[in-house]
Amino acid sequence: MSHSHDPRVTRAWVLHPDIKSDATRRDASAALEEAISLASALPELEVVGSNVVRLPKPHAGMLFGSGKIEELKSLFTENEVELVLIDGPVSPVQQRNLEKKWSVKLLDRTGLILEIFSDRAATREGVLQVEMAALSYQRTRLVRAWTHLERQRGGLGFVGGPGETQIEADRRAIDLQLSKLSQQLAKVVKTRQLHRASRAKVPYPIVALVGYTNAGKSTLFNHLTGANVMAKDMLFATLDPTMRSIKTAAGKDIILSDTVGFVSDLPTELVAAFRATLEEVLSADIILHVRDISHAQTEEQAKDVSSILEDIGIQAHTPLFEVWNKADRLPQEDLERLSNEALRRDKTHLISALTGKGVDGLIKAVEAVLSMQNFEDVINLSYQDGKKRAWLYDQGVVRSETQNENGYHVTLHWSERQKAQFHLI
Repeated sequence: MSHSHDPRVTRAWVLHPDIKSDATRRDASAALEEAISLASALPELEVVGSNVVRLPKPHAGMLFGSGKIEELKSLFTENEVELVLIDGPVSPVQQRNLEKKWSVKLLDRTGLILEIFSDRAATREGVLQVEMAALSYQRTRLVRAWTHLERQRGGLGFVGGPGETQIEADRRAIDLQLSKLSQQLAKVVKTRQLHRASRAKVPYPIVALVGYTNAGKSTLFNHLTGANVMAKDMLFATLDPTMRSIKTAAGKDIILSDTVGFVSDLPTELVAAFRATLEEVLSADIILHVRDISHAQTEEQAKDVSSILEDIGIQAHTPLFEVWNKADRLPQEDLERLSNEALRRDKTHLISALTGKGVDGLIKAVEAVLSMQNFEDVINLSYQDGKKRAWLYDQGVVRSETQNENGYHVTLHWSERQKAQFHLI
């Protein structure tokens, strides 16, 4: 059976192994749907089919039993599949054996997410982090797992698969490359800390949008800023933080920061690459956790996001709003029930980023929290501190001022951020 298709597009099949012995396993159909969305995030892949494979337990050498392997082989041959994506971990031995049996390329979940990261990373730091994650992953395999994608784009800059006798030499080469990359990364991080210090002088509070992938963060970001940020219904549509300043109806300036979407079971070697994109969240004054409230797994997704925020060290004292998005997709009775529930909860807003419903109320609530964060303070300035004094007046934080022989005694009403900025002057 012959299919004529674009040679630049790789025909892919997605498998989700539903392993009974895995105590942490998720709902198989939802997991498969997420894996298909992941695959669709790469423009050069065409998903031609997918299925859940139920297993009592994984087979050491092959992952699947021999009967299932044969059955899948004929399915792949018939559909001219070039790449099989397995939504879960696959050992190097299993990968090699299955590739031989099926005559296809194979990527596991980590490999696929790495491909997406390498496709999306735009900042120097993002690129370096992804390259390091890819090398660490490849070090365990020592065979380039995705040469089929190298044809279409630069990939991650690796050469094709080495021979078995090359393994030790390759390990050394990879370790050397890893240490070079971490040195480059240290420089990049340092530079960005300088940028951040200069941005700390910007007097605006930062509001960071976080959330599970496809929760509608970019749509909300676009609605608020009018910016044309990529907002396709696609996993990992944004990887590097995008920042814009907006002026609210009350005339307050706020910096909005959009971040990469979170995803369940993010492999550990990818956490650093992912974290690079979440750095902005650490310096945020307020975090908006955007949730797709219409999704069947919205509670599980929310838990994933919370645990990653904890991992990267988000402080408990940073105010966090839950933004229940996609209200436009809810059936009427769910809409009423969730509207009431959101009203009963503190810092919870039901909105539709698509239609704009509820967004104004959310922004007003954010403004209220920001103004509450201001506190009274008293400082002394010498007569030589003209620049600092001018800055305080420029910020509009001076409540009163008296003079004495040493200088000025100033009463202020300001935020922690403004205080930090003041000490940088």
